[in-house]
Amino acid sequence: MKKYLSIFVVAFAALALMSQSADARQRHHKVDKRIKTVALVTGVASGVTMLAINNWRWNRWSNSSGLSRFGAWGVTTIGCAVVSPMVATMVVKRPLTQREAHVLVGSCIVPVVGGWLVNRAYDRHPEWEPRRKHKHRH
Repeated sequence: MKKYLSIFVVAFAALALMSQSADARQRHHKVDKRIKTVALVTGVASGVTMLAINNWRWNRWSNSSGLSRFGAWGVTTIGCAVVSPMVATMVVKRPLTQREAHVLVGSCIVPVVGGWLVNRAYDRHPEWEPRRKHKHRH
């Protein structure tokens, strides 16, 4: 599992870092610090929960709950991806942007660095963000 996770992280980081920016003068969108905190806390909590399910062993293929380590990783990742946007919405008291939601989910998939990688990818690809609708004045 370590090998596959390492390959995934390296491949994702390489893609994010190799991408060219559409406009060198573009401004970087900031993600609210409160959302970054929620991403970090929920990502770490997800990782700790996965280890707890596996009796605090990374190399354990199955445990007393009947889940394999891949099953434990999947369950905790999905749980984190569901809960973290809810928590972040309550913390910032407004709807999340698409970027913010993806940063939160990225932190669930790869705790600590996943959200940062997603944010960097959005900086490099401004076309991923939905265009804001302008209100026309009549």
